[in-house]
Amino acid sequence: MGCGRVGSTLAVNLSAMGHSVAVIDQDPAAFGRLPEDFPGQQVTGVGFDHDALIQAGIEDAYGFAAVSSGDNSNIIAARVVRETFGITNVVTRIYDPQRAEIYERLGIATVPTVKWTADQVLRHLIPLGPHYEYNDSAAGVSLVAVDLDEGWYGRTVSQVEAATGARVAYMTRLGDGFIPQGDTVLQDGDQVRIVAKTDDAGAAQYVLNHPVPEEYL
Repeated sequence: MGCGRVGSTLAVNLSAMGHSVAVIDQDPAAFGRLPEDFPGQQVTGVGFDHDALIQAGIEDAYGFAAVSSGDNSNIIAARVVRETFGITNVVTRIYDPQRAEIYERLGIATVPTVKWTADQVLRHLIPLGPHYEYNDSAAGVSLVAVDLDEGWYGRTVSQVEAATGARVAYMTRLGDGFIPQGDTVLQDGDQVRIVAKTDDAGAAQYVLNHPVPEEYL
């Protein structure tokens, strides 16, 4: 639902991957953002209207993305699709981060546009993390990409975990991702992701941004 810049890009990418795609938008001019050879269905209508959804094939759909420019429309459409048609694979774009947290708790996956944009700007503005890659607001737990002081190279994953109170979720080395063991030794160039309580992620990053504490030398 929604054939703006995000919706049209999403539709084209999904189609290029071989998926059957239907796009709903109440403005027929919006479909002009799609290429002329777009093979998917184009339905003019309101994205939470029962008839428009059926015309778009919702009864046979694997997933539904509500990416219009209005939070209310996206939320209503997501709930109609889940509750009326039983589609569980639903993703909703939400501009209001507080609303996004509420709907995440209700089981509706959300992409909080403002928060995501702010996080990306911060990631470039303040390169020495923490960089939040996933945040479960209900559980208060985050997946975080951390930056390492060079003193941590040669130390083990167990030492990192003991010093930070976090868990190393996975690492990337020379482009290959893997789940490390406690005795895995960190090397220069490793990219490390930790799982930590959201409130503690900043402290964990602070530890890893600084030389190794004496007790771990």
